[in-house]
Amino acid sequence: MADHRGDQAAGLRRLLGRPQLRILSFTAGGAGVGQSTSVANLAASLARVGREVLIVDENADAAVAGFFGAFATNDLQQVVSQEKRLDEVLVQVAPGIRVLPAARVVGQLGALGEPERRTLLACLAELLPPADVVLVDASLDHPLGFSPLGLAAQETVIVVPADVTAITEAYALIKKVSLGYAHRRFRILLNRVRSEAEALAIHDNMARVTDSRRLARLEYAGWVPVDEQLRQASRLCQPVAALFPEAPAAQAYRALAEQVLNWPLRDDQQGGLEHFVQLLLHLSQRIHATAIYA
Repeated sequence: MADHRGDQAAGLRRLLGRPQLRILSFTAGGAGVGQSTSVANLAASLARVGREVLIVDENADAAVAGFFGAFATNDLQQVVSQEKRLDEVLVQVAPGIRVLPAARVVGQLGALGEPERRTLLACLAELLPPADVVLVDASLDHPLGFSPLGLAAQETVIVVPADVTAITEAYALIKKVSLGYAHRRFRILLNRVRSEAEALAIHDNMARVTDSRRLARLEYAGWVPVDEQLRQASRLCQPVAALFPEAPAAQAYRALAEQVLNWPLRDDQQGGLEHFVQLLLHLSQRIHATAIYA
């Protein structure tokens, strides 16, 4: 039987000219690998091609808003408890880029009552302007061992630099999430590498190991080179493309943005932000830390 509701939704999107929402969660095996830097610079590259980007920040410290020279003082938890409106919590850090601090609320999602769940769904469903891309800057120390934001997102991107310790930590993360939560597909973004050949070699080695042990399928997301101009831009709290548009890292993030917008979506990934939050609430009530730490 034909899915008339799906046909109508697709037709409405074409009529209104809005792209399909994409939701990517960024994580890493350990700290200091450039995860938040990658989120901020990818957001800037997406905004430069006309996309509305919402960054969901799960980190209480070193918040991603700081990469744009902005400060986030509130949290989505205050919206859920009806202390503040969503527009009071959102931080507009640049044209086309908003940051939603969510460090406090994510750890409590499984305990939300029905009124709080309805409030959360209602406020995000009314987000204006609607987001075209949601980038999740996931916490590395979630009490469940892995953020439910990463499980609910359409894509889980693991940031891996060309460092033996970081590669080992990334593999350990993939192993525990695969075995603990049956999450079987990840994209690997190679960061601070000397060449694409090096990036591909690292990805291919990791993919071979995870495949041989039947843990997960690793897909190549792209690479970002070692670039002093990227470091300088980060110190000045600006995306690299804003200060050094021709820098190698700026070109890499532009290429990554183009690839992200062309990653295929499965039929079950084509809901909007409200569908994502519903899935997130569902997962938060059903996952637990026992399996992942066993």
